[in-house]
Amino acid sequence: MKILLSNDDGADAPGLAALARTLAGHFEITVVAPEENQSGASNSLSLRRTLRVRKNENDFYCVDGTPADCVHLAVAGMLDFRPDLVIAGINHGANLGDDVLYSGTVAAAIEGRFLGLPAIAVSLAVDVGDDDALSPHINQPSDETRNHYDTAAEIALRLLRNLRALPRDTILNVNVPDLPMGEIAGMRATRLGARHPSQPAIELDSTDKKAGVREYQIGAIGDSADAGPGTDFDAVGRGAVSVTPLQIDMTRHGSVENIADWLRGIGDSD
Repeated sequence: MKILLSNDDGADAPGLAALARTLAGHFEITVVAPEENQSGASNSLSLRRTLRVRKNENDFYCVDGTPADCVHLAVAGMLDFRPDLVIAGINHGANLGDDVLYSGTVAAAIEGRFLGLPAIAVSLAVDVGDDDALSPHINQPSDETRNHYDTAAEIALRLLRNLRALPRDTILNVNVPDLPMGEIAGMRATRLGARHPSQPAIELDSTDKKAGVREYQIGAIGDSADAGPGTDFDAVGRGAVSVTPLQIDMTRHGSVENIADWLRGIGDSD
């Protein structure tokens, strides 16, 4: 199996290195990752400029773009083969509930799915009790000796070894507790939970109101709002791996007929 690896923490991130080391002995892997940290980049593509690609000392391809750029380039012509699967990660910090809308890690997996490949996003739920550490906006400094990337890499390997034919329109969002492998309380099939709105934006001291310039930092991500049984929040909070199948169709199908009735009413009034 030929696997394309990418991430949003950057090509030098310890989570990506751990994943590559673990999978390299079992599969043919190619790494195409952002040159710099792109956390929170979501699904953005760099459409108004060219993209530069280079190889680093690990033979990883480094792209001066977003996670979606990396996967798009790799699958759409940069490589001389077509991967069988895309894996994004290992992200430093969980991607739970609404986080998937902002996550560059999940976006890399989504781009693989857009291009016709099954995809998996893997995140390490660092300091799951600390909401700041779960923020997709500001990743905390990573320390490979402190965080259990080896556990998340082993989980990814186990999933791949037991992978049945994954439908090409499926994305698996995997969140692994930051625990030694022996302390992981199994794996759970979950749904996305939800968060409260983020904390207020922070006005920085560098603001120069006299010059009409204000500088802000996006506030910390909100606390969990829906973290009940069956959610990804609940599974990770209990020390279990959360595996959530994602889909791209964002249509609220149950409301389509209501909208149609509303529009017919507008038409009648005209």
